[in-house]
Amino acid sequence: MTPKPRVFRGLSLAAVAAIAALGLSACGHNMEQRAATGAMTGAVVAGPVGAVVGAGVGAVVDTAAKPKE
Repeated sequence: MTPKPRVFRGLSLAAVAAIAALGLSACGHNMEQRAATGAMTGAVVAGPVGAVVGAGVGAVVDTAAKPKE
């Protein structure tokens, strides 16, 4: 039994949305801007839970982007 074409379309749209959310969470110059961008992207993609996850991803991207001294 093969999956219906709708399943593949839904999975591909979810993958594109996840990649877009990760890419947009890196936008901004400081932690507040990156967390806010991630939260807004997450809210658009997955609602309130996505906003929380997006803010967390934005904060992690900011921490990872800082050069270690």
